[in-house]
Amino acid sequence: MYVESAMSGSSRMASVGKPIELAPGLELPGFSMAFDPNEEIFGEEEPTDFVYKVISGAVRTTRLLSDGRRQIGAFYMPGDVFGLERGETHRFSAEAIAPSEVALVRRSALERAAERDGAAARKLWALTSHELEDLQDHMLLMGRKNAAERVGSFLLKLARRGASGVIELPMSRGDIADHLGLTLETVSRTLSQMARDQSISLPSARRVVLRNPGALLAA
Repeated sequence: MYVESAMSGSSRMASVGKPIELAPGLELPGFSMAFDPNEEIFGEEEPTDFVYKVISGAVRTTRLLSDGRRQIGAFYMPGDVFGLERGETHRFSAEAIAPSEVALVRRSALERAAERDGAAARKLWALTSHELEDLQDHMLLMGRKNAAERVGSFLLKLARRGASGVIELPMSRGDIADHLGLTLETVSRTLSQMARDQSISLPSARRVVLRNPGALLAA
């Protein structure tokens, strides 16, 4: 779904013309939109006219491979910025995982701010370098770690976003599998084994409680 066409439906607009804080101290005019679960925010090969920030809910970026398999590039949670790409079109699609509110800032406005303000340029660089670090970590995970290590690293990454040791998973196990390059069965089997080993507990399919994070590091 191209955002320009969606903007014509006022019922989709959560807010209009408010400053959006893309990073601490970096505010730009924008607006926000509401998206239903599995609804497309932008599609592969669509113009990179906007930069996005998750206000509530969760987002995944996806790409269909030539053999029909789905690769999930990343998950974005409240506070995360996405859609920062070098080219003129998106290489991945983005979809809401849960009911989500997403803020949009025009890429041209961000570029103008960076051109005239050194502080804004440094904050933009911080955003892009954070994205690059996440990509490098994911490449290491995919290339050098077995299934248990991949799932353990993924859970620890999510756990770092909070301090309670309780992880609420907005994504399905199928989503996790497509992100980690595993099958659904492998992810489910690995989580069950971690629960038997008392590294985690699974009160429900979408809630994970860390009981021994050190064991996940050594998974």
